[in-house]
Amino acid sequence: MSADTNQEAREQLIDLAAQFYDQFELGEIPHMSVPTRTKSNIEYDEDKSVWVYGDRESTRSANSVRGARKLLKAVYTIEFLANQLEEDRSSTLRELYYLSESWDNEEAQFSDQDESNGLIEDLEIVSGVTREDFHMRPEESGATIMGPLHLREQTRRGEREIHCQEDVGEGGYQIPNNPDTIEFLDNDADFILAVETGGMRDRLVENGFDEEYNALIVHLKGQPARATRRITKRLHDELELPVTVFADGDPWSYRIYGSVAYGSIKSAHLSEYLATPEAKYIGIQPADIVEYDLPTDPLSDSDVNALESELDDPRFQTDYWEEQIELQLEIEKKSEQQSLASHGLDFVTETYLPERLDEMGII
Repeated sequence: MSADTNQEAREQLIDLAAQFYDQFELGEIPHMSVPTRTKSNIEYDEDKSVWVYGDRESTRSANSVRGARKLLKAVYTIEFLANQLEEDRSSTLRELYYLSESWDNEEAQFSDQDESNGLIEDLEIVSGVTREDFHMRPEESGATIMGPLHLREQTRRGEREIHCQEDVGEGGYQIPNNPDTIEFLDNDADFILAVETGGMRDRLVENGFDEEYNALIVHLKGQPARATRRITKRLHDELELPVTVFADGDPWSYRIYGSVAYGSIKSAHLSEYLATPEAKYIGIQPADIVEYDLPTDPLSDSDVNALESELDDPRFQTDYWEEQIELQLEIEKKSEQQSLASHGLDFVTETYLPERLDEMGII
């Protein structure tokens, strides 16, 4: 990240802290307002096709002991982040939690990591600066890309160019914490296939699916990290590549697709930055369970409840999703993407995916 970007992020943080001092001078009780980050305050933006926060706000105010503690923790965290940016260093969310143990005021120390994570999200929202620009990293997500993409990335040791097939091993190119440091140089890709599980990702790579179909295989590694969603959006927007999501055939995997396409509650303030509304779900579909007679597990009560709630979810209120979810409730079964191996190890790359991609008009 450039020195200019570091300075801009640092100034935003310092301006935020200065607001508390201004409130003191005006005789006001110091406070900070942020959108209420609950499901009830999430709205579906029809124009942008993403989740955004509604109008409800929560106020962190020093007019109570609890509120004063939250503001104290915010000030200590702002100081830590400002120093970190000035020194051009970085830290993980986990390290921030432990670092607070060394702060000279015990009241400023975090009780658990959920509290420190939540404060970083608050600071993102009120400052308009992402945690990546704060130089805050999650623990490694391990998500990767394999496919015909040539890129340049910025590292602490300078720039390096990488081809995501020719210059990497079978594990692929590991997506960095801040994908905005990447420059796309060239590509021969026709589409992106975002894959939920590591086992299926490995099967596709071993079978040479990325080479045969000019696919960029993005390993979501379960619920995708912000960096994974960000690079997927950039690949779609900047290289004009269609995005498909390949996941298990259960309601929780449909929500993985939903987070790629429409965003999530925790990061609703960044939906336009992270979400790709044009992403399509390729499977496993409930219809596939029937058509290919896939090995299945019965739906649990929580599965049924999740499916029924998805019928009321704006993200899934399309003819396609209503038909698929109602079918799944009818057959009362779910299936993993690796269940396609019941037809042989090559079935997924020789039959299933080519047929689905053809139906979707992608190949």
